[in-house]
Amino acid sequence: MRWPRKIFKFYLDASIHVALAVVSLYWVTLENLNIPANYPLTLFLWCGTVVCYNFIKYGVEADKYFIVTKPYHKSIQIFSFLVFGVAVFFFFQLPPKLWGPLLTLTLLSGLYAIPFLPSSRNLRSLGVVKIVLVALVWIGLTGVLPVLESGITWDFEVLLLLLRHFFLVLVLMLPFEIRDMHFDPPQLRTLPQRYGVARTKAIGYILLVSYGIMVFMSGNLAIWPNMIIHCLVLLFLFLALCKAKDQQHRYFAAFWVESIPIAMALLYYLFNNP
Repeated sequence: MRWPRKIFKFYLDASIHVALAVVSLYWVTLENLNIPANYPLTLFLWCGTVVCYNFIKYGVEADKYFIVTKPYHKSIQIFSFLVFGVAVFFFFQLPPKLWGPLLTLTLLSGLYAIPFLPSSRNLRSLGVVKIVLVALVWIGLTGVLPVLESGITWDFEVLLLLLRHFFLVLVLMLPFEIRDMHFDPPQLRTLPQRYGVARTKAIGYILLVSYGIMVFMSGNLAIWPNMIIHCLVLLFLFLALCKAKDQQHRYFAAFWVESIPIAMALLYYLFNNP
């Protein structure tokens, strides 16, 4: 394997890409609500996402959640520990009023991987609950935290933005659910396992229409660049659902689908910084 491919594989496997997606959705929230950027929070979100996703992906299968044997996974573990140290540093640069919400979201993320019910291994094993949980954590990190940090009023526009981002994350997760339907244990009873690919896509289209309705209810849609951005995002999401299948290209979901929030942030930057 050549070095560019190795680097790209590590970029995806070490959750660097999904961390950029989380940070991008955070920046989209800032753009929509005219909130100034908090760079320690931005860096904490990136570091925290890397650590959390890597723990969920590799810690669940590791002995006692930490002991991995494969050299490649060991390199990801070392990278994660280094990033964790940076995350702790930026955590203490944040306003204390964010510490409680952040620890709550961290606990929810931990319950995703660590057993908490005697009849179920973890929240990940509760089927449909897991995608709702992941969406709630994403919205907490990328929406609730910047609103709390800025101190702006929780008005209709704020709640509408959080709700539409919630639907957006749910749609983004469906291609992953479809991809993994034959690899997930049957007892997970994910949406594709319960209803099949076609019905899962139909649910996705309903979520997408709901997202579109909330987009067009937004007051800032009157600004024409925002209209173009949202129309492009709706197109990207529609294509992601259309192209999703159980036998998909290895990078379709892990790279292209997770690039949609990154594309949103880039579009906002390009249109607002001509």
